[in-house]
Amino acid sequence: MIHLEDRFTFEAAPNDLLTIGELLVDMIANEYGEEARGDEYTRFPGGSPSNIAMNASKLGIRSRVVSAVGQDGLGTFLTQRLEAAGMNTDGIQRVDAATSLVVLTKSQASPIPIFYRDADYRLTYDAKLGQALEQSKAVHFSCWPISREPSRRVIERVMEEARKRGLLIGFDPNYHRMIWQPGEDGVEYVKSIIPKVDIVKPSEDDAERLFGMADPFKQIDRFLDLGAKLVIMTLGKQGAIVSNGNETVSFSTLATEVVDTTGAGDAFWSGFYAALLQNFTVRESLNLGFAVSAYKLKHLGAVVDLPKLEVIKAQFGL
Repeated sequence: MIHLEDRFTFEAAPNDLLTIGELLVDMIANEYGEEARGDEYTRFPGGSPSNIAMNASKLGIRSRVVSAVGQDGLGTFLTQRLEAAGMNTDGIQRVDAATSLVVLTKSQASPIPIFYRDADYRLTYDAKLGQALEQSKAVHFSCWPISREPSRRVIERVMEEARKRGLLIGFDPNYHRMIWQPGEDGVEYVKSIIPKVDIVKPSEDDAERLFGMADPFKQIDRFLDLGAKLVIMTLGKQGAIVSNGNETVSFSTLATEVVDTTGAGDAFWSGFYAALLQNFTVRESLNLGFAVSAYKLKHLGAVVDLPKLEVIKAQFGL
């Protein structure tokens, strides 16, 4: 069980956070509205693991990302963006497939995604990934790499190795039926992952896709019943509810302005990890995660020009 006043201690390592999974292009509509009405789009680097790694690096911790992109112009665009952000790109595998992309509405609520996948799930467990895992304190992944082979086998091995080494494991259960193979019961597979990780952060939409509609507290109980150690359920404008099974706490949103919600969850993860890996308590890290998310909501795109965590902490009076 993870308590809100806990502080995590980690063995010394060259890297703090390792994120594994999709690196892709977000094509975001320039105007608000349904996807059928958008005539112009702007491309942004996207993919939850890469967003989190880049944000965490901006916030002041060491982070790396392992992903697969195509040997095409979009793959080069993504790799160059990582390099421009000062990120290590040794873990970016260039594969013989088209770089994955997501088309998104510009939204002040939950953006509506359309998925075009190819390269991202062709990730393999190579020597560079193994070394990156050995040199890190925490590892993070989402539903994307577990939704297809061969990347699913990669994540299964990553979880096994991470548990052996005592790494903190974070999982974003962002289940979308459309990213799974037709006829495959992705819901049950996602549920099987819950007891194997340390922290899960579902949104209300994520929980509904996994369990059906229910009160948020009931949804949290369902994650806990599956074996979750700490559940962070984000509720948009209503803030969040966090529970370890013994203690359940509500957090109010810190957002005062919403320009674009794309990547808000990733911004939370990055702030939460940045704080947790710098010896803040879980409760303090949650508040800092919400502050980073509130900062991001004021800007368009999933990755924004974040200041150091100490600056955000001061801005929000935390």
